[in-house]
Amino acid sequence: MTAGWLSRLVSRRGGERGELDRRVIDKLAAWKSLPAGRLDLPAFDARYVVVNTEASGLDLERDRLLAVGALAIESGVISPQQAWYATLQHAPEAALADLLTFIGNSPVVVFNAPFNRRMLLRAFDETVGFEPDLFWLDLYYLLPALFPERRRDPVRLADWMESFDIETFQRHHGLGDGWAIAQLFLTVQARATGRGAATARGLGDVEHAYREFRRKS
Repeated sequence: MTAGWLSRLVSRRGGERGELDRRVIDKLAAWKSLPAGRLDLPAFDARYVVVNTEASGLDLERDRLLAVGALAIESGVISPQQAWYATLQHAPEAALADLLTFIGNSPVVVFNAPFNRRMLLRAFDETVGFEPDLFWLDLYYLLPALFPERRRDPVRLADWMESFDIETFQRHHGLGDGWAIAQLFLTVQARATGRGAATARGLGDVEHAYREFRRKS
């Protein structure tokens, strides 16, 4: 596997490893060498990373990933200093390598994983030759699972923002919507902790149970 993604990355530069390629390869190799993330840490001892994408449209087959924003939540606090944003226009390999460096082995929080996850993984596969194995949590399902008194079914991000009176500095922007998603995640954490699902694994179990309920109903 290592030889495969390395060969693919090098071939994008015509077989020559310039300075940028060396940095990208080193960052990807460093990420691959990280130990598995801890999914059993209590909510306020853990680090999560909210990831949000910007794409050319909503068609998963035709549209492309344009930019990615990420925000870290550490010990239950959103830190503006722990934010990352990059476009993929000029140096997509470097941008995606930097994103993995920022994420580390933290659980990844998204809203609408079927879209965001597929966009990201396809970009990784096409750009650096592999799809990173990340632990994903999707607020699209966690929110109605934990707040059925507000919405029993998955709805748009804008609907949840209105329901919790959450605002952000810019809609439809990687970091702007990411900021709103991060605030919603803190709300999810608080409700889940009160119900005994205080870890990333616990949240994953809540999401899985809700998905199964919807599939069978």
